[in-house]
Amino acid sequence: MKGRASKTGYSRDLFGQAWFDADRNGCDTRNDILRRDLAARDMKNSCKVLAGTLNPDPYTGRDIRFEYGGASEVDIDHVVAISDAWQKGAGKWAAGKRLAFANDPLNLLAVEASANRSKGDGDTATWLPSNKSFRCTYVARQVAVKSKYKVWVTAAERDAMIRVLSNCSDTANPVPGPAPTEAALPKSAKKTSTPGSKPPDAPTSVYYENCTALRAAGADPIRAGQPGYTRELDRDGDGVACE
Repeated sequence: MKGRASKTGYSRDLFGQAWFDADRNGCDTRNDILRRDLAARDMKNSCKVLAGTLNPDPYTGRDIRFEYGGASEVDIDHVVAISDAWQKGAGKWAAGKRLAFANDPLNLLAVEASANRSKGDGDTATWLPSNKSFRCTYVARQVAVKSKYKVWVTAAERDAMIRVLSNCSDTANPVPGPAPTEAALPKSAKKTSTPGSKPPDAPTSVYYENCTALRAAGADPIRAGQPGYTRELDRDGDGVACE
């Protein structure tokens, strides 16, 4: 057990391409989780989710409607936040382990966007979902993720976990799942980004005024480093624009 390490050098980019197809099923991780967690889905094809409903959203207990291209009401949350993991061991991991962690379905949930953003990089000691009936499952999931990836906990976090889980006799322990803790890096990844770096804007030879123009060109979603990507199109800053 240790305290939080420094956040110095942290960058989301150090955990690899956002929503990388780590399981090689031909679908990006974001759509994998939307298909898993949303009910009454409308699909564009076997991968891409156009609409669906969180029934209910685990963090608030309310039904939340997701519509592709509409209001940003559904996020994919890392149950153990990426920045939290960085400060508790991940800063020393190999690139393949960080990529696996960021895309492991065990660590991902489709949730109401504002609840996710209020969480930030909080751990059990600093943030719990307002939906009290989900807290046992949430904390048990955090324990499972941290155990699988050997992410340490602080003393305050341990005490908060014990406090919540002491009232959870009916909650089953989540299984780690088949996702490995080391993902194969994409062949194009020739070198690891330096600490503190940000996803680069793409070459300016391709330009989209807004997401409507990008979708009309059939180029959505577009990722950091691809022609036409700009941070102005990436509303949630996750490296994927117009998703």
